[in-house]
Amino acid sequence: MAFSDRARDFWDRISPRERKLVVFFTVAIPLALAIWLGLSIRDGLVSMEARNDQARDALEQLAKMKAAGGAQPEDPGIKIPDAPLSLVTYVSKAADKTQVKIKGSIDSRAVTKNGIVTTTVSCALEDISTDQLKAFMQEVETAEKIVAVTHLDVKRDRRDAKKIDATFEISTYSNAEKPKTEGDGDKKEKADEEKKEGG
Repeated sequence: MAFSDRARDFWDRISPRERKLVVFFTVAIPLALAIWLGLSIRDGLVSMEARNDQARDALEQLAKMKAAGGAQPEDPGIKIPDAPLSLVTYVSKAADKTQVKIKGSIDSRAVTKNGIVTTTVSCALEDISTDQLKAFMQEVETAEKIVAVTHLDVKRDRRDAKKIDATFEISTYSNAEKPKTEGDGDKKEKADEEKKEGG
């Protein structure tokens, strides 16, 4: 007997009250699972966001103090480099390490303000679990202290309630290149002349 025949036979044998219960649980159980999944995703992201707040605050504070020419915080654990990090490569490696696939290309842009260059990349992940999302964010924000997730948008996958889609903006900071002055050029020419005379 086929499954559909057994199901029809079962439906015919049960009472109207039992049929109502079957219909109720058929609707209620998937709905409860969807609500539970949504709350689990939210709780996980809130917890992760709280752990990352301290690092982000330190980055912002350091960038502001650096731009204002003030003294750096004592032992902040974060140092803004002169050479910018290759953020596209960095994010790609984080995705490979956590076994998630980036959808499409990684868009990159840089903005210079008050002597600090903020480089930001945008990327998207599809059909991932909450554990994969946590692992990816942790890898991004802990492998290099100068990198932080500055924007995150998460939506449940319509095709699979157990999966989610996420879009990111990930930023890193570096010192802007100082413009060369005439004095620097004179010093270089003088050094070259002394080198020739000495040779």
